[in-house]
Amino acid sequence: MSKQETQYDVLVVGTGASGMSAAVTAAYEGLKVLVVDKASLYGGTTARSGGWLWIPNTKLAKAQGINEPAGAARTYLQHEATTHFDPARVDAFLENGPKAIDFFTEKTCVQFEMPPVFPDYHAEAPGGQPGGRSMVTAPFDARELGNQVKKLAPPVPELTVFGMMLGSGKELWHFLRAFKSLESFWYVTKRFGFHLLDVLRHGRGMTLTNGNALAGRLAKAGMDLNVSVWLNSPVKSLIVENDVVVGANVVRDGTPQEIRVRKGVVLACGGFPYDIERRKQLFPHAPTGHEHYTPSPSLNTGDGLRLGESVGGWVDPTIPNAAAWCPTSVTKRKDGSQGVMPHFIDRAKPGVIAVTARGRRFTNEALSYHDFIQDLVKASAGLPDVSCWEICDHKHLREYGMGAVAPFPLPIGKHLRSGYLKRGNTLQELAKAIGVPYAALQEEVEQFNRDAKSGKDSKFDKGSTAYNRFQGDSLVKPNPCMAPIETGPFYAIKVVVGEIGTFAGLATDANCQVLTKDRRPIPGLYAVGNDAASIMGGNYPGAGITLGPALTFGYVVGQTLAKQPDLTTFTVDQQLRQRERVHAA
Repeated sequence: MSKQETQYDVLVVGTGASGMSAAVTAAYEGLKVLVVDKASLYGGTTARSGGWLWIPNTKLAKAQGINEPAGAARTYLQHEATTHFDPARVDAFLENGPKAIDFFTEKTCVQFEMPPVFPDYHAEAPGGQPGGRSMVTAPFDARELGNQVKKLAPPVPELTVFGMMLGSGKELWHFLRAFKSLESFWYVTKRFGFHLLDVLRHGRGMTLTNGNALAGRLAKAGMDLNVSVWLNSPVKSLIVENDVVVGANVVRDGTPQEIRVRKGVVLACGGFPYDIERRKQLFPHAPTGHEHYTPSPSLNTGDGLRLGESVGGWVDPTIPNAAAWCPTSVTKRKDGSQGVMPHFIDRAKPGVIAVTARGRRFTNEALSYHDFIQDLVKASAGLPDVSCWEICDHKHLREYGMGAVAPFPLPIGKHLRSGYLKRGNTLQELAKAIGVPYAALQEEVEQFNRDAKSGKDSKFDKGSTAYNRFQGDSLVKPNPCMAPIETGPFYAIKVVVGEIGTFAGLATDANCQVLTKDRRPIPGLYAVGNDAASIMGGNYPGAGITLGPALTFGYVVGQTLAKQPDLTTFTVDQQLRQRERVHAA
């Protein structure tokens, strides 16, 4: 079958936040844009995410009276990124992040909400802030997408209730207090009612929240600007002429297509969560590449990284953490498939501890998910696998839930029958059920219970930081992250290593142009999102440090492509000089 040739200004590979941000920005600037994705649904990892973005110094923060000290955000990122701090890219992010938010909120349907308090994960570090940097995508009415809503990737099932997405801010707060507050009970009742009506009318809930709202809003913004989107269309190779990337070979619904571009190709394929070989190389806990669990889309197999490498791009293997680590538990769905449940906030709630197979606590359970896993890997040295058990009592489980187990009044029987949730009428029975030494577990629980009364965790200071306390329960005194584990029966869930996105990616410059190992730019080729090396240097400073840079650098590359001359007009040397002039401007 012969190839069909098509001409565009820009080709974007991937329909997540970074790719759609680039596409929307470029299209707004008057460029003809094509977005391709090998999946049959659009939204990528973004559609499964929490939808939070970390961007300092926005108008949203200033409107709430949050004016952080000059240079604080840069100081914080330099502290967090340590050996992999990239001044030029960090400065580009800090300069353009607020501009990107202004562009999307003023020129498109993409809107955000900022809670008055959401601390940085290391708010006590130099440059850290108690709030004003993390924002969440505003809920979105899916009816605005028309028939295209059917092609929007769904959220992770384990993070829904009866298929309903819960907003990860105030809405989740109401659901956890539905039987403690009349206001929350009424809120939850109305929310369920509207959701059920939508399911009856449309076959699904139409109120999109979190990452599904961000994916939906970006899709609508693209539709409004006539951005073309091809699904079921993998990129097989890049087209290079005279050392310039001038397009890509795409297979659309089985038909080869040669896509030629005037401005450039943008890689936004979502990183490498399912690339087994790269896992083996970069994940210390996964020596065969299989000792790892991820809620990311299974088609995120590192295509963007390989495409970049095929024309000279470089992936830095020395980054301290190659992914955004997250504690996860593995469930079995009704259809028999495997579900992966991220444990974002349950560890911070009062009345939860985590122990290794030795029966011992190993860290402050209320740390960020990324930090928690780093401590778990260290504590698991010499053990058969890298895992731990989250432990709680009956009172806690019914009040807060744990992992995929929802709080009262939802039943827990299915989780007990599947073996996902372990139970013991006594602590000794639980220790036997999960195979840890009873004496060690008993000692840990007794010490934790004594500390809970005083509010001071003598071993790991659980509840000692702003982020700890934010994720705890403010109604619990004197420590919102501590309560005795004493009301049987007792429960446990096994937790293993997962991630919510990869950090190791293609080296790029401040304009997102892909670089070779010796830092030479590759004309015509750009990378954003998880296909580009994280500016966080392998650390996780706050809620939204993936999507904030994704949206920002998508905006940057869209602006960059709009300002540069056509690839066919200039020689390589002329293009490089032009890019230097654009960057300097």
